[in-house]
Amino acid sequence: MTLLDKLALRLPIVQAPMAGVSTPQLAAAVSNAGALGSIGVGATNASGAARMIDDVRRLTDAAFNVNVFVHSAPIRDAEREASWLSALEPVFREFGAQPPSSLATIYQSFADDDEMLRLLIKRAPPVISFHFGLPDQARVTALRQAGCVLIATATSLDEASAARRAGMDAVVAQGFEAGGHRGIFDPAGDDAQLGTVALTRLLVAQAGLPVVAAGGIMDGQGVSAVLTLGAVAAQLGTAFIACPESAADEAYRAALNSDAAFNTVMTDAISGRPARCLRNRFTTWAGRATRMPPDYPVAYDAGKAVNTAAKATGESGFGAQWAGQGAPLSRPMGAADLVRTLADELAA
Repeated sequence: MTLLDKLALRLPIVQAPMAGVSTPQLAAAVSNAGALGSIGVGATNASGAARMIDDVRRLTDAAFNVNVFVHSAPIRDAEREASWLSALEPVFREFGAQPPSSLATIYQSFADDDEMLRLLIKRAPPVISFHFGLPDQARVTALRQAGCVLIATATSLDEASAARRAGMDAVVAQGFEAGGHRGIFDPAGDDAQLGTVALTRLLVAQAGLPVVAAGGIMDGQGVSAVLTLGAVAAQLGTAFIACPESAADEAYRAALNSDAAFNTVMTDAISGRPARCLRNRFTTWAGRATRMPPDYPVAYDAGKAVNTAAKATGESGFGAQWAGQGAPLSRPMGAADLVRTLADELAA
């Protein structure tokens, strides 16, 4: 039985679980249209995840994916954090604000979150996917026993091989073109920065797992291309940002529809981990920064504070406006309409 058969999917299309952008309404609309909808719970706790999962289930009986972050715990460095806040002080001052006096670890990794594990075992969503790394074997075993299909993001053959050894059912080949946070296990390690085509073909040939291709795919022609490479499905994230069901604010949508879409930037300044973003005032500032941001998600505490101060004055250029290199191909329409359009293009 193939992965698509196991999930009863009519279409080889996965909506990427964009934390902070994907909503239960978006995920349900995608799943109801025959693809795999997703929610990201890496930016919430177990009670928040429970509400999101229950909301999806109220809106669809179809399979859906719940994504968690499995990042290493940040190494706290008071001097480094103070230096980063000092570098950001002129930005805060521009908006009549002061930097926070200290930073916090705002998101807990699934690797250490027993409450989230209990919640996922109890709710048993059809699919659980992992980003930034892999959980330990006890967690993998518990989730498999709960009946969940398990998928991990990989940016290299080594990561995909680790996913196979850990017992994953499939792997997402995240090309360097992809928007949002890069799923590399060790952000301080070497990154070959493989593109979607090269990585997908490599993993299809050598990883020993079904491969879902991700990065720069925006239309049915792109889906067809990665299926030809041997992928079992394509994962699209940026394509769904402009859907009315997403949580993207108006400034984000406007930026996606502007020249910024042609100039995405990989930066670690916003959150502390490499992530592809529309070029905006924050990425421009980051390009001139000479200090190293704190580890993820500590740096994100500062990034969110900057954005809050800027938005209070009407400035929207300091948001985490994640997008992939295919952003200029974005088409605003309802999620179900987009899935149908992708299916028609794929069939053609």
